[in-house]
Amino acid sequence: FLTNPAPICVLDEVDAPLDDANIERFCGLLDAMTRETQTRYLIVTHNAVTMSRMHRLFGVTMVEQGVSRLVSVDLGGAESLLAAE
Repeated sequence: FLTNPAPICVLDEVDAPLDDANIERFCGLLDAMTRETQTRYLIVTHNAVTMSRMHRLFGVTMVEQGVSRLVSVDLGGAESLLAAE
């Protein structure tokens, strides 16, 4: 993958069977691969540790029956807002 990286990579709940130590290792690997290539990763996860290591979160919530809403959070921007308070 490092010799011929794809522009985008989708990983769907690949961290689900991992314990916290291996989730940290997985996130470290993603960080390294992001630095070494121009590949962007779309990670589908329910794991709080994985989410905390991402740059941006997207979520889908159901406001009312049959009506979905997309929510986006820039974690870097959120940290800046918290630091300013």
